[in-house]
Amino acid sequence: MQIAYVFPGQGSQSLGMLGALAQRFPEVEQTFAQASEVLELDLWKLACEGPVEAINRTENTQPLMLAAGVAVARVWAAQGGAPAAMMAGHSLGEYSALVCAGSLDYAQAVRMVAERARLMQNAVPEGEGAMAAIIGLDDDAVQAACKSVADAGVVEAVNFNAPGQVVIAGEKVAVEAAMQAAKAAGAKRALPLPVSVPSHCRLMNNASQQLHQKLEGISVQTPKVPVLHNVDVASHEEPVIIRSALAAQVKQPVRWVETIQAMSAQGITRIIEMGPGKVLTGLNKRIDSSLELHCVSDPESLEAAMQLGRAA
Repeated sequence: MQIAYVFPGQGSQSLGMLGALAQRFPEVEQTFAQASEVLELDLWKLACEGPVEAINRTENTQPLMLAAGVAVARVWAAQGGAPAAMMAGHSLGEYSALVCAGSLDYAQAVRMVAERARLMQNAVPEGEGAMAAIIGLDDDAVQAACKSVADAGVVEAVNFNAPGQVVIAGEKVAVEAAMQAAKAAGAKRALPLPVSVPSHCRLMNNASQQLHQKLEGISVQTPKVPVLHNVDVASHEEPVIIRSALAAQVKQPVRWVETIQAMSAQGITRIIEMGPGKVLTGLNKRIDSSLELHCVSDPESLEAAMQLGRAA
């Protein structure tokens, strides 16, 4: 049985996340403490006590979710969990995957995602960008809806999350126009997302260029386990290509449906979501119902996944 780990990105954070897991396993707080030292900010206190508004600020969310994904993977490994044959992460989660695959140093990754968040936040003035989830419309129809309102400004399909679930991003007025166009085309729902940064669209071009320069300053190793990248659904060994993929990721779509399909095609039969929430597990089920799916975020879900691993 071939196992893959996947790591969630922004949107899976919550007040009190991993609290129960931390009571049982010291690796959680140890992992957060390492990140806190790098940033000179008590991330574990923030995760436990909030306020929620601070947890949801991009510059805090990104380091928090990196630490959360790595922490869960460390607990899994310490308990003798089965190793991964492949990894991937959704948007920010790609950094967690690369850390766990031995490609990025954890402390450097913490510093880099904090810088990534700052660059993304500064790329578009707050209030001028937006994102929305389009439910119940196929990919081509969502893209057509975006093109039909091009006169309103920049709006693009940016997260291909599951069949019938596509996220769009761009300038707020254009996103709102595309939401109406999608509804007119038959979408079941068009839901604005509570984010201040229109990620993965061309409004992030400057952030992408600046991030590439910052990435030149960190050490990148060949991953010990293949990591499928969001931008091209491929794994890479060369550090220069990995840096380019990470930089391009902030301005290009997240191809999640293709990522899970590629895993299945390459023999993956079980996927474990490492981190708080169940967002990716829900998407993965819609993409390929034949896969065995688990999410590990508390002692109960850890034990359930471990039991099945032992049975196999």
